[in-house]
Amino acid sequence: MNICFIMYPWDKVEPTKDSTLRIIHECLKRKHRVVTASPAGLTMRNSVTNVFGSVLSVNGPFPATAQSLYKKVKMKEKMLPLAGFDVIFMRANPPLDIMMLNFLDSVKDDVFILNDIQGLREANNKLYTASLDDPSHEYIPATHVSKNKEYLKRVIKESTQDRMILKPLDGMGGRGVIVIEKDAVMNITSLLDFYISSNDGQSNYVILQEYIEGAEHGDVRVLMLNGEPIGAMKRVPASDDHRSNVSAGGTVKRHSLSKQEKDMCKVIGRRLVADGLYFVGLDIINGKLIEVNVCSPGGIVNINRLNKTRLQSKIVDFIENVVKYRSVAAQRRSEYREKVQNA
Repeated sequence: MNICFIMYPWDKVEPTKDSTLRIIHECLKRKHRVVTASPAGLTMRNSVTNVFGSVLSVNGPFPATAQSLYKKVKMKEKMLPLAGFDVIFMRANPPLDIMMLNFLDSVKDDVFILNDIQGLREANNKLYTASLDDPSHEYIPATHVSKNKEYLKRVIKESTQDRMILKPLDGMGGRGVIVIEKDAVMNITSLLDFYISSNDGQSNYVILQEYIEGAEHGDVRVLMLNGEPIGAMKRVPASDDHRSNVSAGGTVKRHSLSKQEKDMCKVIGRRLVADGLYFVGLDIINGKLIEVNVCSPGGIVNINRLNKTRLQSKIVDFIENVVKYRSVAAQRRSEYREKVQNA
């Protein structure tokens, strides 16, 4: 297969904990052609969408680990047509580059894109999670999204809870997520001013969400592949921080999904597949879905270590099967057309 990873810059990869590097290592190990590129590398030449990317190769024995691959890999810069790839694996960090998706629209019928372009458009921020249909709040906590400060203050005032979660609509890694106290009225006004106002005169959307009891003990990250959970871990916040993200100083523990979590994954998984969101990270607190991560969900390294598994093998198995099925289907259609043409 020919696989293009559209991702963050190669020099920003952290070899000891990067999930994308593990998937790339597995692809190269299976002798697939791998090209890495950034969204800024997309270009159009003579109405054909191309990408300026790096073709990866290794001289000598293949590195046994992803870390050693990162040190030994050779890169050859090329401009290549995107339609020449079997798979485009989307691993760029949020916020999502909408212009990048516009470029990819031109090849969406020729190449398997993981995750699907339209799915990314719909689910690249926290509004996707908030809008999932769950009127009884069995799986989705009560969530409010707005940039109207007076409305948000009214929501806080009318809440039956003493605490709520405030966070920016477009964020990652736990940045900007804070717990607000209902009785701290002056602080709330100031915080809303800070979160909603911006230096360029525009205003930003924020999320107010019910505080889930037990959140102080951490959350669960579940990696979903083709609508099914393939691995999970418990993330525990540092003693001086409410955020459990590893990037914010949290630690991880082995976790087995509860029945409630499995039921949730089954329900949410159907919607994810319908939207073309095949590789996704779910963040769950006490049985409630807090966030759906669709751009570049991480956790492979820690889940592998905690469970003595290799999630990257399952991921590459999946894309190989999809490409094989698409190839067989295309060949079958060609043969049928030929029979009709010769009738």
